[in-house]
Amino acid sequence: MVFFSNCKINLGLHITAKRADGFHDLETVFYPLPLYDVLELMPSDKTELLLYGLPVPGNKEQNVVWKAWHLLKQELPQLPPVCFHLLKNIPAGAGLGAGSANGATALTALNRFFDLQLSQKQLLKYALHLGSDCPFFVLNTPSYATGRGEELHPLLLNLAEYHLVVVNPGIHISTPWAFSRINPAPPVRSLEALPDLPPSAWEQLVFNDFEPLVFEAYPEVGAIKTRLLNMGAVFAAMTGTGSTVFGLFKEHPDVPAFPDNYFVKCISLGEPLLH
Repeated sequence: MVFFSNCKINLGLHITAKRADGFHDLETVFYPLPLYDVLELMPSDKTELLLYGLPVPGNKEQNVVWKAWHLLKQELPQLPPVCFHLLKNIPAGAGLGAGSANGATALTALNRFFDLQLSQKQLLKYALHLGSDCPFFVLNTPSYATGRGEELHPLLLNLAEYHLVVVNPGIHISTPWAFSRINPAPPVRSLEALPDLPPSAWEQLVFNDFEPLVFEAYPEVGAIKTRLLNMGAVFAAMTGTGSTVFGLFKEHPDVPAFPDNYFVKCISLGEPLLH
């Protein structure tokens, strides 16, 4: 049985407070993208995880797909073994949430594959154990997110008329490094009002708090944003803690050549999500 694991972008990202538990409170808008890793489940005598495509850091036990099976196994001892085949098309650690998406997809895939009859509420609970933004990929709809990113409020935000250019320069931005340098503060304007604004107005009103520090440390990332705006993007920003930058275009853009080591995709946001 084959499942498609899509990624996301952050439309704005504000770090609002440091929490007593060591995490940070934030606000952002998650928007799902029709760009996929592929997860196949097959019956097996023992649980295995086989990886293909782009490299994934860490060992098998650290992979969120592996963790998803073991999380359910603890709660449901009757869960049979399974062989996972994971084809990675989306770069890891790029701010696109691909790893979190893989974990959420594994949960929903196991639920369907073995007919576990877990409710969406139960899947959201398990997803949060895997990562702060994993619950978003259970819902997979444009959402205003607060808390650690797990408090989700669906938004009526439709960008189906737009095209998105996604560019990742292959630079790894350490999430702990980024958060250690951020100064939390309440946002001047809440991102919950994002659907009330046309994307052409976002450039002056919607910000990612990590951009200044990442662009200073890695000017190559900031140069990508400038290039996308010069190409005619109505809005461009870094997603997550980077290093992926995206540009939103009203018309299908002519994407110029980027260096060979860059990951570059042009996506129509009008495509329905695969499941």
